[in-house]
Amino acid sequence: MNAASPTVVELFAHYWSAKEIAVNLIVFANLLGALLLGLLVGYERSYHGRAAGMRTYGLVCMASCALTVIVGYPGSWYGGSALAELIGHAPPDPTRVIQGIVSGVGFLGAGVIMKEGLNISGLTTAASIWSSSAIGVLVGVGFYSAAILLTLLSAALMMWAAKLEQWLPSRPAVSIALRFRPGFHPNEAALSSIARARGYVLATGSIQIHRSRDCEEWRYVAVALNKESAVSISALSAELRNFDGIEEFHLSYARN
Repeated sequence: MNAASPTVVELFAHYWSAKEIAVNLIVFANLLGALLLGLLVGYERSYHGRAAGMRTYGLVCMASCALTVIVGYPGSWYGGSALAELIGHAPPDPTRVIQGIVSGVGFLGAGVIMKEGLNISGLTTAASIWSSSAIGVLVGVGFYSAAILLTLLSAALMMWAAKLEQWLPSRPAVSIALRFRPGFHPNEAALSSIARARGYVLATGSIQIHRSRDCEEWRYVAVALNKESAVSISALSAELRNFDGIEEFHLSYARN
């Protein structure tokens, strides 16, 4: 006589067994470590006024860890070996599916990254999309606790990491575009001296020069020596309005 088929409750009970929860806790410890290390690397980039900051690096590092660490616990996929005995067959290997998901979502994330002049936006959004794919993979293979914890960490990171960046010492960057009157020819040394007097230095290799009909337009990024002593954008705007030789200008904080 055939044994009775397991109920839905019995099937899902295996996903929350003591063994599965223990594995999920190990995964969570790895995620937390990856998050902290990603934040450290991201802070270095944020401190120097780069586009990708703590949120971007933290999300990518944590999601990469999630997709890597679960490969080491095949016995816990889909509720573990006890569940396989109940349903009568071993669960399939999901690694190829995961590879396809990561590649496809990577292209999706690239679509939200936008570059306008010297500003890059959408990096954190792209990283959060990629992180959400890792959450979906964790749920799919049955790592429910780890998926919930990854969701909470990702949401907390996106909500509060920006405030943490503002609280920590940093060097904010300003994207500057200057259009000079016809016949006026600026030079890099003069612009660098003006920027330094206001608490900024020109970012190495960021200068772009466009010339049309004897008018020159310069675009570059100025990085603050520190955020306390650097002149604000509004104060810079007030000074540039009275600067001899400048016809038009555009200022904006470099954001990610």
